[in-house]
Amino acid sequence: MQFYDVINERKSIKNFKNTPIQKDKLDRILTATIMSPSWKNNKCFKFILVDNETQKQELSMAVMNNVNSASNSVTQAPLVVVVVADPSSSGSIDNKDLYLVDSGIAMEHLVLACTNEGYGTCWIASLDEDKIKKTLCIPDKYRVVAMSPMGEYSDYDDNQSNKDTINDHICLNKWDSPYEGIH
Repeated sequence: MQFYDVINERKSIKNFKNTPIQKDKLDRILTATIMSPSWKNNKCFKFILVDNETQKQELSMAVMNNVNSASNSVTQAPLVVVVVADPSSSGSIDNKDLYLVDSGIAMEHLVLACTNEGYGTCWIASLDEDKIKKTLCIPDKYRVVAMSPMGEYSDYDDNQSNKDTINDHICLNKWDSPYEGIH
């Protein structure tokens, strides 16, 4: 797939087949993930891959409002990816914690690489961090940033995808000046 095709094809998927992830594809996805840029090249994040059914069930219970489609997708998918980060291994500028940025960029690399390989994902960040830390034995110094189910998807509701236009989010030179191209 071409780069812009990958971006256009990426969707939040919540219905998965239980088909195992192919190892060669997973290796490419994980390589793309760790190639992400980070503040001062400090890779403060770790990704935990979960395929154990009991742990996936526990993770689904850690999704806030754990009776919705996001929670169900965690138990349905063949693999769940949990991204954690060590804030002390990153930096902060003007009270902005860069571990969140670094982890977010790495997670986006994962999401786009999954799309490129034909797998779906759904970024989930509304989580009970303590439940996840207990389930996965994560040390106290780490923060749980997000998780995503990953796998082949069985169907997709195209009505949930509302692609914004450039003018919805881009301004030129000042806040209230819509971008209409550079002259």
